[in-house]
Amino acid sequence: MAKNRVFAMKFSGAYPHYVAKAEKKGRTKAEVDKIICWLTGYRPAELKKQLKAEVDFETFFAQAPEMNPNCSLIKGVVCGVRVEDVEEPLMQKIRYLDKLIDELAKGKAMEKILRT
Repeated sequence: MAKNRVFAMKFSGAYPHYVAKAEKKGRTKAEVDKIICWLTGYRPAELKKQLKAEVDFETFFAQAPEMNPNCSLIKGVVCGVRVEDVEEPLMQKIRYLDKLIDELAKGKAMEKILRT
């Protein structure tokens, strides 16, 4: 089976869109970074390094220190796809991130976004 072309997209190319989506709704880049770090286990300096290295999504998630054990609590629809039903593990991780950024942009409290 051919790889999804989204896996080869640069994470650093999508990142400004995550930030713009959040800021357009009055949220901050710091909140976006906090969500990404919560989900992937990256520390802020490591996240910055990954962005500078311009890694693709596949590499970004493959090198993530540890996916948050509570990521399985992320449920709902993003881009018409129910995230908990995505079978391809990498695509599910990408959809988890999309869902969290959507929740941030919709004004949800950080405690709820981070499933605490």
